[in-house]
Amino acid sequence: MKLDDLLGEYYELEQQLADPDVHAEQNRARRLGRRYSQLTPIIAAYRQLQQVESDLEAAKELSSEDSAFAEEAKQLAVEREQLTERLRYLLIPRDPADEKNVILEVKAGEGGEESALFAGDLVRMYLRYAERQGWKTEIIHSTESDLGGYKDITIAFKNKGTPEPGQGVWPQLKFEGGVHRVQRVPVTESQGRIHTSAAGVLVVPEAEEVEVEIHENDLRIDVYRSSGPGGQSVNTTDSAVRITHMPSGIVVSCQNEKSQLQNKEQAMRILRARLFAEAQANADAEAEAERKSQVRTVDRSERVRTYNFPENRISDHRVGYKAYNLDQVLEGDLGAVLQALIDADTKERLEQAQS
Repeated sequence: MKLDDLLGEYYELEQQLADPDVHAEQNRARRLGRRYSQLTPIIAAYRQLQQVESDLEAAKELSSEDSAFAEEAKQLAVEREQLTERLRYLLIPRDPADEKNVILEVKAGEGGEESALFAGDLVRMYLRYAERQGWKTEIIHSTESDLGGYKDITIAFKNKGTPEPGQGVWPQLKFEGGVHRVQRVPVTESQGRIHTSAAGVLVVPEAEEVEVEIHENDLRIDVYRSSGPGGQSVNTTDSAVRITHMPSGIVVSCQNEKSQLQNKEQAMRILRARLFAEAQANADAEAEAERKSQVRTVDRSERVRTYNFPENRISDHRVGYKAYNLDQVLEGDLGAVLQALIDADTKERLEQAQS
């Protein structure tokens, strides 16, 4: 879309949001406000660029009379290049889900307790990173292992306000999905041998109710008693809920809340997110087939990363990222790892936009 079109849309949104009748429809007002927030940094950068270009022309005209203006012109030329690059970045076609919150699931894989403990390490890593970013987090469902890890856990990550393009929860976490592999000496290993095990991560954007239509007739809902580590009963009533969405085959369980109704609401929340992600993936696949383009650089379905404890090394196999600060990464210093993935995706989007 051209800048003139975006400016026209921006001014139209300003007029609509100034209309009290618009705010009587909350869903509409929310949708318009979200789009206005998306366009604001683009329009601000464009206006700033126009001002700098005007100042640069004036400085060039006056530089023949005063050398101070020649120096100012040099500085303004650098600033113009920086603003042009920023505007080009802001105009890259965005993922439609960029503004959304995230539901992230971690599941222990083969490897028994060691895999569950590693799943716990991943969970703490994500929670600590979220804390650094100022995001809100909410544990929706979890099943702990005997040694304090997680057999599976589902967490909601929520944006703080309206983030700038590329700075929200989904843009930063969406490439975490896949198989994460760990190499280390497990606490259960008596002879000091290094073992390899893995945990799976699933990341989906959280969907609003109006975005996903679910028919009650398509659901099979089972209730059962919650259980804790070792299968011990932690609830004397049938409050845990398992929902099967029969058309897609997706199964969601939730047992953390005290009431059956609360567990059903949380399970439906997860189901909506998974169905939304599935619909988005199908749409992306159709678009890719139409363009006949290659598979994206950052593929969320493959084995994505290795955490090597003996070497203190973390490696992301999709973009060739490697660093020897695994201990810091597990404490939440995840920024450089995520940025390598974001940069690879941004480069590809930019190439596609220019082709």
